[in-house]
Amino acid sequence: TGSTAEAAADTALVTELTTQYATDNTRPTGTVSQPAANQFRLVTTLSPDATVTIQEAAPFTQAATGGGTMMDRSLTGGQVLNSGDSLQTTYTLSLTSGG
Repeated sequence: TGSTAEAAADTALVTELTTQYATDNTRPTGTVSQPAANQFRLVTTLSPDATVTIQEAAPFTQAATGGGTMMDRSLTGGQVLNSGDSLQTTYTLSLTSGG
């Protein structure tokens, strides 16, 4: 829920949800696809069980909160979600051939 500006050195969310996740302290997991030979895509849906204002989102290497490696951090612009609402995020990683 943190709104601090994004930085290349970010390694965690500024203020991560905990008990507001549908399963306490467990991040929602997404579906990985490969829309092109040089792309990997992760689509994740957050459905909190409490009212929250989502300011940031990031894919991690583990579902448990408080750990894992964060791939990227993005600001969402303050999305208010009530219990029963959902927010879908899509991350697409594009790689340069031979890079």
